[in-house]
Parts: sequence; C-alpha cells; structure tokens
Amino acid sequence: MLYNTGARVSEITTMKVGDVVLDDRAACVHLHGKGRKQRSVPLWRSTVKAIRAWMKQNPCLDAGSPLLPNRNGSTMTRTNVSLRLAAAVEAATKTYPDLANRTISPHTIRHTTAMHLLQAGVDISVIALWLGHESPTTTHQYIEADLAMKERALAKLHEPDTALQRFRAPDTLVDFLKTL
Repeated sequence: MLYNTGARVSEITTMKVGDVVLDDRAACVHLHGKGRKQRSVPLWRSTVKAIRAWMKQNPCLDAGSPLLPNRNGSTMTRTNVSLRLAAAVEAATKTYPDLANRTISPHTIRHTTAMHLLQAGVDISVIALWLGHESPTTTHQYIEADLAMKERALAKLHEPDTALQRFRAPDTLVDFLKTL
C-alpha cells in the first residue's frame, strides 16, 4: 500500500476502510493529506486483491474502522508502521541480502515510488499530484535523476557530425600578441 500509493505515514495510519474503493474498473484510495487536502490514488489489481483478502480475514471492520489497525484495533502509530516495515525488510533480506546494508523507512518507500514514476516517464506535475505536493517544485527536493535516466536522455541527443578542428590564429594576430 505504501509503494502503490506513495502515501505519507500519516496518510496510511489515518486511512479508513471507507476510503478504499475496490471497484475492478476504478479501484482507488482516497487519502487525507497535509492541510486537510484530499486526493485519490489508483490501486493495482494486486493491491486490491491484498485488501480484499485482508477484509475477508477481518469481517468486523466497518467503513469507519482504520484499514490498517494496530493489534488493539486502533489507529496505527508511526512507530507501528516503522516496526511492520522493519519486519518486512528483515523477511525480504533472506531473498535479497543487500537489503541488510540499507536503511529503509516509510519515507524511503515514498521516495522510491516517486523515483519509479519518474523513471517510467511520468511527468513531474503528475508525480506532484500523486504524492500530494502543493507544486512540482516541492517534488524536486527528493527526486533526482539517476544515471540510467541521464543515459537515456543523452541517447536522445545526436552527436555533432562535424570533425573538431584546432583553432589556428592568423599570423597578424600572433604578431600583434608578440608586441604586447
């Protein structure tokens, strides 16, 4: 859910069951962000499938319940989210050992969503809307083009087909400079 939506931790923790639309043609989640702003983010089929399975396992959840409650059924805290993510990273480290050397936070997932959207060619203004930023300039603070993106940009440029020539000053200029 974090990666699919690029949501802030506060948006994930305050998400209610009623904020999720699981319609097969228009599945999305309504996020309540900073400054009481609301936005809708589309969901992948796999995310919808996981949410449906979660709802089936937890039939007592109603529209006003937290979608992702803590063990007491209340709204999760930032610490709860970080601990759950740490457990997921630890489990994934068995398959991907390089993860052991990385610090992965919920904001890292948000940043990764932004980078992958950028690498997929999504316009920066759409990414800003996706992440709930006030303007695209806010998005620039943590989206930096990686080397692969720069190489693709370079590939779109055509090298000049003219041979480089060394500049040769005329004799009159050389004579003038000698008199100085």
